[in-house]
Amino acid sequence: MTPLLRFAPSPTGALHLGGLRTALYNFLYARKTGGKWILRIEDTDRTRAVPGAVEGIQSALEWAGLEYDHGPGGPGPHGPYYQSERLDLYHSYANKLLESGHAYRCFCSPDKLAATREKLARTGSNSTYDKACLHLTEEEAARKVRAGEKFIVRLNDGKLPVRPPGYDLVFKNLKDAHASLPTDPVLLKSDSFPTYHLASVVDDYEMGITHVVRGEEWLPSLPLHLDLYACLNLSIPQFAHLPILLNPDGSKMSKRKGDVHVLDFKKRGWEPNAVLNWVALAGWGVQDASSSSAHKQAPDSTTLMTVDEMIQNFDFSVLTHRRSVLDPMKLEYINKHHLMRLISTPEGLWALAERAYPYVREAYPDSPYATVAHLEKVIAVLQGRVTKLSDIPSLAPFFFVEPDYSSAEAKKMRQSLPSEQYAAVLDSLVSRLSEGVSWNTSTLSEVLHEEHAKTSLKQKEYMTILRHALTGMKAGPSVAEIMYVLGPERSLARLQTMRV
Repeated sequence: MTPLLRFAPSPTGALHLGGLRTALYNFLYARKTGGKWILRIEDTDRTRAVPGAVEGIQSALEWAGLEYDHGPGGPGPHGPYYQSERLDLYHSYANKLLESGHAYRCFCSPDKLAATREKLARTGSNSTYDKACLHLTEEEAARKVRAGEKFIVRLNDGKLPVRPPGYDLVFKNLKDAHASLPTDPVLLKSDSFPTYHLASVVDDYEMGITHVVRGEEWLPSLPLHLDLYACLNLSIPQFAHLPILLNPDGSKMSKRKGDVHVLDFKKRGWEPNAVLNWVALAGWGVQDASSSSAHKQAPDSTTLMTVDEMIQNFDFSVLTHRRSVLDPMKLEYINKHHLMRLISTPEGLWALAERAYPYVREAYPDSPYATVAHLEKVIAVLQGRVTKLSDIPSLAPFFFVEPDYSSAEAKKMRQSLPSEQYAAVLDSLVSRLSEGVSWNTSTLSEVLHEEHAKTSLKQKEYMTILRHALTGMKAGPSVAEIMYVLGPERSLARLQTMRV
C-alpha cells in the first residue's frame, strides 16, 4: 500500500516550530517512501479559531518548502480538507456507535456535570462522570431529542471490544493507559461538532491514512482512538508520536508562548533549509538497537543536511522518545554553514543577494549601492561572518553608506592609532593607487603589502589605519576585500578625505 500521511493542525494560532517539525517528518517519510501527504485543517473547536490562521499555516509551509500533495484550496481525492465541512460524516459514524451500543446520548447540563465531577472527586473516585444517562431507555432518549434538549454523545467505556495493545513507531510497545482517560469520553459535542477523538479517527480512516505522525501530547489519547477503531471495526494506521520540543528554558513550546512562530524566522532572515535542518535534528538522535544498518545511524545534532539528504536518511527508528531542547546556538551554526554552501556557487550567491536585498533596501532606502548586483560582491566577502541575511545591513553598513566616523567605535579606533603616521600612511597609499592598479583582491593585497613594508608599523596597526579610514569599524572582511567591493572611486575618496 502506498503510504499516505497527513499534517492536521488546528487553526488556533500561528504555526510554531513543533508543528513545523511534525509537518517536516510527514513530508520526509512520504517523499522517502514514494507516498503522499495532505494538509487537513482540524477546525472543530470553533471557540478557539483564529482568523487568518489557516493562511498563516500555508504561508509558513510554503516558505519552508514543504509542499503537500493535497489540501485546502485545491482539488483532491480526500476532500473536503476542513473538518467543519465534514460534519455529516462524523454524525453517521456517531450513529453507528449509538446503534451498536458503543455510545449513548448524555443530556446532563454543564452545571450538573461539574457538580457530578466535584462529588466524585470528594469521594476519592477516579471517575469523571456517573454514567447517569447511560441508563436512559431508547424511548426516554428519543423523547428528550424530540423535545429539543441539548445532548452530547459519549463512548460507553464499559462496553469495549477486545483489541491488541498499542504500538508506536517511536515509543514502541505501550502500556495500557485507560486509567488516564475521562469516564465515557465525549465524541460529539452539544453544538453537533465532533471532538478531536472522533473526527481524527473517522478522517484518518475515510482518507486512507496509513501513518499518523503527530505530537506526543496525543499519546495519552491513543487508547481511546484505538478503542474507536475497534468499536467501528476499522483498520488501524501506524502511529508515530513525536516527543515534545522544549524552549531553551525547559518550558514546553507553544504557539501562544515564546518566540517560536515559523514566520518570525522568515522575517528575521533565517534560511528555510537551515531551520528545517535544525528542527529535524531535534530528537533525531538514537540508534535502533535492533538494526545495524548504516542508514539507521542517527546524525549528530549539528549535522548539515540538505532536504534531499534528510529524505534519504530519515527513519522513525532513529527518533528518540526523550523531549528535546531547541538550542538557538545550533541554529546559528547551521544557518551560517548553509549560507556558506550557497555562497560557493554562482546560482546560490545570486539567490542570496536577491533575498538579502529587501533588508538592505529597508535599512538604506536612499543608497545607490543597495542593489542585488552590489550585494553579490558584499555577501561573497562576508562569507563566514554572516549568521543570517538580515544581519548584513548592520554587519557592513560601510558598503552602502559613508562611514560614521563620529561613532564611539570609530573614535576609539582613531585614538588608538599613531597620529603622526595616520596621514602619512593614507598619503602614500593614495599616491600609489593613483598611478593605476588592477582592481582585484589579489593585486590590492600585494599593493598593501608593499606599502606596509615602507613603514615601521606593525601589520595590525597599519591595517587598522586603513580599516578606520575605509569603514570606521573594527571588524569586517580584509582591507583588500573591502577596497575591491567599494571600487577605486569610493576607496580613494575615503582615503583622501581622512588623510586631511
